[in-house]
Amino acid sequence: MNVSHSATLAANEELQRRRGSGERVLNLAFGEAGLPVHPALRERLSEASGHNGYGPVAGIPALREAAAGYWERRGLSTDPELVVCGPGSKSLLYGLLLAIGGDVVLPKPSWVSYAAQAEMVRARPILLPAPPGEGGAPEPDRVAEAVLAARAQGRTVGSLLITLPDNPSGTLVRPGTVKRLVQVARELDLVIISDEIYRDLVHDNLAGYLSPADLAPERTVVTTGLSKNLALGGWRIGAARLPDRAHELRTKLLGVASEIWSCPATPVQEVAAYAFTEPPELRERVVESRRLHGTVARAVHARCIRAGAAVAPPQGGFYLYPDFGPLRARSDLRTNADLAAMLLEKHGVGVLPGHVFGDDPAAMRVRLATSLLYGETSERRLTALASSDPLSLPWISDALDHLTEALSDLVVPRPGGTRLRHHSLVSDVASG
Repeated sequence: MNVSHSATLAANEELQRRRGSGERVLNLAFGEAGLPVHPALRERLSEASGHNGYGPVAGIPALREAAAGYWERRGLSTDPELVVCGPGSKSLLYGLLLAIGGDVVLPKPSWVSYAAQAEMVRARPILLPAPPGEGGAPEPDRVAEAVLAARAQGRTVGSLLITLPDNPSGTLVRPGTVKRLVQVARELDLVIISDEIYRDLVHDNLAGYLSPADLAPERTVVTTGLSKNLALGGWRIGAARLPDRAHELRTKLLGVASEIWSCPATPVQEVAAYAFTEPPELRERVVESRRLHGTVARAVHARCIRAGAAVAPPQGGFYLYPDFGPLRARSDLRTNADLAAMLLEKHGVGVLPGHVFGDDPAAMRVRLATSLLYGETSERRLTALASSDPLSLPWISDALDHLTEALSDLVVPRPGGTRLRHHSLVSDVASG
């Protein structure tokens, strides 16, 4: 098996290397929340640091009960016995693919690790485009057609994975699409895996959030964690809510967990048990984070539109997935990898090319992650978090100007020296 380095991690390490050597860089490649740890969480971790024993594979009871309460407050009745915790939701997703078995249906494009993990467990990912203007879920009608075709070839298809809201596009699947996917999953007897790691960071107040677990709790696994809403990516903690009465799946998942990670780190579990109860100070931090993420993502969206790119407005998280094809990009750029390389080598702007998300290599689409624009020090990030106008802060303003400078290099001059731009392009385009 040929397992390559995660594209997001590799890009971040390369940008850190360049910054360390004194180069001017703008890191739009790495999906880290980009904010300091809340002091209350640091204090809890310090208090729990002496807890060095192994705990239950599924997670300590206090954490599972707190996670169940988190979902209860979002209208989803949850049995703590059907909550399984792990060192990040990424590990849980891998364990779920092993435990469920069979091939998995994925949206195209989708987060880089989904297809990679499927291949690691000897499953074949079935990548299907998302509906126009939506990202994070495959077109329901295509799901039925593709699964039936695969089964006719003798393949086993066990699950369908969606992301709410999406990485890489930053958009949210519409409730109507979720309803149709649930119907298809029931007809085809598919387990739905709903990755809701960005749920608390939906910043479009008009977007309607509907989890498939609201409609089909008997066949939906929901995963979440604290890496995005509370910026605890490096602490590695995640939780999965298993379907109602899915005790056999629980047994299989715990078997996988017991052989791979044994149990999550106990001190971090103690912190997570506190965090999932959502005390007022952490609720306030999430509100501030959501506001900042939305403000900066919309500012980057505006600059992409101004340059002539086609890109759906961001609705959640801190991502955009612009299509630079309408700019009639420079003739030396043949693939989105060429585009990403040019932005990095010439302008020091790091982005991820669309092909790492399963997209067509020839499509001029790249992912922009906006969350590392808030500042390089904790002091600056906290200032951005508290600011009523973060775009006016010099370091954020400079970063946006840096991006604008790089994007201007993609606009082809007309004969006579004028610049060709496409202001009339609609922004609500297909994210796949």
